Amino acid sequence: MTGQVRKLSISVPPDVAERLEQEPNASAYVTQAVRDRMRLDALAAELAHQGIEVTEQGVAEARARRAAVDAAWPSERRLAVRDRVRQHLLDETAGGSRQSVA
Repeated sequence: MTGQVRKLSISVPPDVAERLEQEPNASAYVTQAVRDRMRLDALAAELAHQGIEVTEQGVAEARARRAAVDAAWPSERRLAVRDRVRQHLLDETAGGSRQSVA
């Protein structure tokens, strides 16, 4: 970690303590986990601001739909789509063109 830091003392359940003890840098691990959660909270707030309510039932239904697609698609097709999406994101972040990748 760089920049200013604050030392905190926290209490965690035994299963969490065991997991953190496996990390070479527990502080960095916890920091990343908290930042990930902060991003999720910000996304939830933005969705709420846009009038989109995320419910446990909706999440469960979305997961079921995804599982059905995963089961129906051959792994080659799934991997090809994943690779196209990743390449598109890389192109976007590198300032590349916005044309489709076949």
